[in-house]
Amino acid sequence: MAILNLDVLNVYSAMARHAAESQKVSATNIAHANDPDYKAQHVEAFQDFLARAASSGAVDTGDPAFKTFETDFANSPNGNSVNLELEMFRATDAQGQHEMALSVYTKSLDLLRTAIGRKG
Repeated sequence: MAILNLDVLNVYSAMARHAAESQKVSATNIAHANDPDYKAQHVEAFQDFLARAASSGAVDTGDPAFKTFETDFANSPNGNSVNLELEMFRATDAQGQHEMALSVYTKSLDLLRTAIGRKG
């Protein structure tokens, strides 16, 4: 088995991609905050993605398909459904998830390097 095929590395790689996708969707929502009739989107929770991946038997980190949904917030008078406070929270949360995923991924690789006798 190749080192990069370890499940823990696949999960944290997928987590980093999920966080990046969440950040992208939040940025798009914020950019369209004043557009009439714009419907804000959000990315499925990472736990939901993992549950889908587990039922299919593998976590695809190469090009995972994260589902996006329209938010169910009340529209403003111009039909826009962007909630700026929520989008700022989601963007900040995504940043934290991305940093955590990369940190765990990097530390896991460091442990593997140490285990095989190579320094990082």
